[in-house]
Amino acid sequence: MNALTSDARPTHVRRGVLVFACALSMITYLDRVAIASAAGNIVQALGLQSVADLKWAFTAFALAYALFEVPTGWMGDMFGPRRALLRIVLWWSAFTVLSAAVGLHVGPITLGLGFLIGVRLLFGLGEAGAFPNITRALHNWLPLEERGRGQGLVWFFGKLMGGLTPFLWTVLVVGTTATPALFGWRGAFCLFGIIGVAWCVFFARWFRDRPAEKSEVNAAERALIDRDRVDEGDAHRGVPWRRIATDGNFLTLCLMYSAQAYGWYFNITYLPQFLERQFGMPNSSLLGALYKGGPLLSGAIGCLLGGMITDSIVRRTGDRRRARRLCGWIGHSVCVACFLACPFAPNAFVFFVIVSLAAFSTDLTVPSAWATCQDIGGRYAATVGACMNMGAGLAGALAGWVTGSVLELTVAARAGELGVPVVQLTFEQTTAALRLGYNLNFYSFAALYVVAFLCWFKIDPTRLINADRTPA
Repeated sequence: MNALTSDARPTHVRRGVLVFACALSMITYLDRVAIASAAGNIVQALGLQSVADLKWAFTAFALAYALFEVPTGWMGDMFGPRRALLRIVLWWSAFTVLSAAVGLHVGPITLGLGFLIGVRLLFGLGEAGAFPNITRALHNWLPLEERGRGQGLVWFFGKLMGGLTPFLWTVLVVGTTATPALFGWRGAFCLFGIIGVAWCVFFARWFRDRPAEKSEVNAAERALIDRDRVDEGDAHRGVPWRRIATDGNFLTLCLMYSAQAYGWYFNITYLPQFLERQFGMPNSSLLGALYKGGPLLSGAIGCLLGGMITDSIVRRTGDRRRARRLCGWIGHSVCVACFLACPFAPNAFVFFVIVSLAAFSTDLTVPSAWATCQDIGGRYAATVGACMNMGAGLAGALAGWVTGSVLELTVAARAGELGVPVVQLTFEQTTAALRLGYNLNFYSFAALYVVAFLCWFKIDPTRLINADRTPA
């Protein structure tokens, strides 16, 4: 009787899967946000004028990340998320380490801006597919009513680490009044790459693609995971590419996610240098680190709450359509107001509050977006998530290039007004010109959040993409 009673209680192996997914999300953001914290060091090492000169490095990462989302998402659907994620993390960890070589001299060759752009391009190629394959792993391991919370936790820990990265960078690389720096900026990149390799070692030993392949999962947990799920089979029967490419519901989801990503990328590219240049926040200040990482920290809370809210509505009403849309409507309408207010922020604190609220509101929608990928994608959840994230990556690449170009144009226009070359502008003149460029960018972010808000009226998580139209 005791054995039967014990077997009737589900084991909790799926929670271990979620732990690995959350840890990977943290490493992902640690490595991708580090470039923004290191921007000042890299500008100095390469002898550049300002962070605007790094626009092609920012763009290269986002572009490669976007273009390789679908191939690596498809790889997870074809061969399983375990193999795909191991390849992804090892690849990007290697190029995280190579980022430390920027500005060094190798014989007669200087590893300059072109080298940095190449490394960021290959880094983005390697990191592509991480979140789609996490989504596929969670689809295999989590029951329907836990999907929103699972996505919320994954994104919470990722954004949390992104927000903590400026603090880590200050402690490790810059040092504080109480503690000396522990590493140079090159050493920090090497350390971050080693962390990714360590994750791979533990993940390879523990994780399996499906619950049936893990002996620690009992029958009760397998039954819980499979509840409300049709038998999708182990064989990959071919991705319905035409249906995906022509599904209006899914394309609207992609448009929404791309529109909101355009403005969000500011937080991991230009924000640290904006605060230092426009408001005089020193890079050795822990308060400055809070201001730089604050938007991602508040975004982490938004992810967590967004997942809890959408799952709560599903459990209480069974209405996935309302559950997924509600956070989108609330979050993106607040973002519009925030970015319209950014140009009028009188000091660093007010700006920090505004962009943090915008980040919180953006990330309130993220669990709903990724849970919708699971809802409509079924056994193609990784491919569908990859397609959506590809659009976001392309939007991020465009944002990185356009933001930098607008900044360059406003500086050049100011130089033209004064009749002097750009390099002869004073620090104050350049800073004022850059502020005008940033304000123009903030207005463009607000306009795209209007688009994202409107898209939620058309997104329907109950309309499936699967070729057989069966429930996920």
